[in-house]
Amino acid sequence: MATLTGVSYLDFASRMDPDNKIRTIIELLAETNAVLEDMVIVEGNLPTGHKTTVRTGLPTATWRLLNYGVQPSKSITSQVTDTCGMLEAYAEVDKSLANLNNNSAAWRLSEDRAFLEAMNQEMADTLIYGSQILTPAEFTGFAPRYAGIGTDPLVSTYNVVHGYAGGANNTSVWLVVWGENTVHGIYPKGSAAGFQHEDLGEVTLQDAALGRYQGYRTHYKWDLGLTVRDWRYVARLCNLEVAAITAAGVVPILDGMTQLYNRIPSMGMGRPVFYANSTILTWLWIQAAHQGTMHLTSDNPEGKPVLSFLGVPIKRCDAILNNEAHI
Repeated sequence: MATLTGVSYLDFASRMDPDNKIRTIIELLAETNAVLEDMVIVEGNLPTGHKTTVRTGLPTATWRLLNYGVQPSKSITSQVTDTCGMLEAYAEVDKSLANLNNNSAAWRLSEDRAFLEAMNQEMADTLIYGSQILTPAEFTGFAPRYAGIGTDPLVSTYNVVHGYAGGANNTSVWLVVWGENTVHGIYPKGSAAGFQHEDLGEVTLQDAALGRYQGYRTHYKWDLGLTVRDWRYVARLCNLEVAAITAAGVVPILDGMTQLYNRIPSMGMGRPVFYANSTILTWLWIQAAHQGTMHLTSDNPEGKPVLSFLGVPIKRCDAILNNEAHI
């Protein structure tokens, strides 16, 4: 296991990379993926993932009278293995263009931003909707784990809350409490925070017409997975009908978010964050500005505006779709 505990992926990458190359790349990724600022990251105990004990039930406690004993009990657990997905990209630039710009590492990285952005979007999509059943190369994200609504507080479907009547095109709001004993990201055992960057140097490239030219190639590899050690620390507000939100804002989003908040046993177990896409976040900002909702507040830490509900920050995650099926 990693020696650095309870830190976000962004902080972890910064501390594990003394030459600053990977840290700089992760910082670029975090600019458009707020999850990396929050996700607690843990080194897996397997070369391809992480095997962990997931608690599925609590032991019982008994009041005791003098001269009477107590029946022993134990918690209910199960062993779960989560694997890491391997996401890769090759960035290529024309040698002549690179040489005009002194072929500096900083310029090469700026040219690679489009490739990094594509990787970032794919990773964020997988974190929400990834399914190893449908796509074996991916890791399993949140949505397949919270895909039904239930009323039994001992089953994970209890943490899926129905938001509205819902039509054909819906979206969701997620509440995640990141922590080593709740929910965290994983990277393969022995790797540098799951991210690899390799300058492959000068190679012969081809254009669309199969013409050849000299260029530089860079290889990016990102190995990441997700472990939900305690399902009670993730909650989903689903069936938010997008058309109703954009037309009149009548969907009771704050009511649903209040239910999510109260589904979580203890916010002190980790770093709680609400995630919503731009459609929901826009509506919430309007609510905060015009209706003066007491528990929906805005702040400006470090020069960046942040919206919070019940003291929990709400962050933008556009990987959450506006065309989710009704659950």
